[in-house]
Amino acid sequence: MMVTVKLFASYREAVGARELSLDLPADTTPGGVLDSLAEEYPALRPLANSATFAVNRRYVAADAPLRPDDELTILPPVAGGADAFEIIREPIDPAAVAARVADPSVGGIVVFTGVVRESSSSGRAVTHLEYEAYPEMAVEQMGTIAREIRERWGPLRLAITHRVGRMAVGEAAVVIAVAAPHRAEAFAACQHAIDRLKEIVPIWKKEFGPDGAEWVE
Repeated sequence: MMVTVKLFASYREAVGARELSLDLPADTTPGGVLDSLAEEYPALRPLANSATFAVNRRYVAADAPLRPDDELTILPPVAGGADAFEIIREPIDPAAVAARVADPSVGGIVVFTGVVRESSSSGRAVTHLEYEAYPEMAVEQMGTIAREIRERWGPLRLAITHRVGRMAVGEAAVVIAVAAPHRAEAFAACQHAIDRLKEIVPIWKKEFGPDGAEWVE
C-alpha cells in the first residue's frame, strides 16, 4: 500500500526530505515506519524515541493501523465562529490579533505575546530563532485548544497567531488573545491556551547563537 510520510524540523533534516512516498506492507504501523527510516537514515536514530505520530492530521499511537493512501506525519516533540487561528511569516501585530476577539458582550480581553529573548532556557546566548510548522495540522490543533477551554470556562472568543521563519531577538513569535465575559476566565483560558499550544500544536523552533544552532525539543 502507498502511504505519504511527512517530516518536520530535526526529523526533516535527518532524512533530507520533507515528504516521502512509501510502498508499505499491509500490516505496517507508524512505529514500524519510523523504525525502518531510522535504519535507513542513521541521523534519525537518536531522535526516534521522542517521536509522536499523526495520521491524516489526527494524533495516533505508534501501533495504530495504516491504510492505503494515508498521510502519516512523524512529529518531533513540540518545543496555533469568533475564533481566528493562523500561521504567518510576516511580523505579528498584537493589536490586530486582539481586535479579532473584541465584542460588546465581553468584559475582559487578555493578550499574551511571546517574544524571542536573548538567551535560551539553558542559558545559551541566542542571536535569532527559526520556527517551522505543519500549518494545516497546527490550525486544527488550535481549534482543539478552543474546544478544551470552552468546556472548562464556558463561552469565550479565541485568536492565535504564530509566526514561522526567522525572528530576531525582541520580535513576537506568538500572540494569543482571549475574550470572555469576566476577567478571571479570560486569564485562565489564556494560560491554558499557551501551555497547550506548546504541547500539542506541531510547531518547532531552532535556536541560533555564537556556539551554533540546535532544535529545541
